[in-house]
Amino acid sequence: MIALPTLLCLKFPMPSATPPTPSQSSASPAAGLFTDDSHTTRCAWCQATPFYRHYHDNEWGFPVDDERRLFEKICLEGFQAGLSWLTILNKRESFRSAFANFDAEQVARFGASDLKRLVNDAGIVRHAGKIASTINNAQRVIELRKEFGSLGAFVWRLEPEVKSRPARITHEAVKAMPTSPASIVLSKDLKKRGWTFVGPTTMYAFMQAMGLVNDHLEGCASRKKALAARKAFTAPRLP
Repeated sequence: MIALPTLLCLKFPMPSATPPTPSQSSASPAAGLFTDDSHTTRCAWCQATPFYRHYHDNEWGFPVDDERRLFEKICLEGFQAGLSWLTILNKRESFRSAFANFDAEQVARFGASDLKRLVNDAGIVRHAGKIASTINNAQRVIELRKEFGSLGAFVWRLEPEVKSRPARITHEAVKAMPTSPASIVLSKDLKKRGWTFVGPTTMYAFMQAMGLVNDHLEGCASRKKALAARKAFTAPRLP
């Protein structure tokens, strides 16, 4: 859920940041970082709430291969377009309830009555186009699995080589990457297969959120944890 997942004032796919308060910034961390009262340094975009920091520390940038979670992340990145990622994160449980916990087989069977129900659901983002897109994309997931075995295998085959990434992941480096060659390829491939709300910037935010790239900044306490998680992770393979 960083899409680093939001395209707001920072102008790159990073969850929206709030200016640091004195209590959170007793030190003078590098650009794009903040240090809280416990002397933990994190990416600045997560400082708004403890809930946001928990997402940053334990989920964002960590590798994912679970089919439901991957589908959820793609869908929510689509819903996030034009909004703060924190808005989407705060509504995530409502989204899960509304969309059958993002079980693609169930969502693929949604019909006109479900679309009407969802448009009237105040717990989610009531955007008819994005709701219809989620139902459409669920149907496309099922088609994609027939060819690639899983959504995870389809996505992880596009993991960028280390040499194609910046030598150091700094605020300026990430700011200069609203998309990437891999996110452009992923976007084009999905669109060719009939997916919607999967533009290259949205797909880069998805890649950040599910750990295909690790854009925790140098100096962030979670960067090494995400790197260790990736080292221990076995990416799904094509059949």
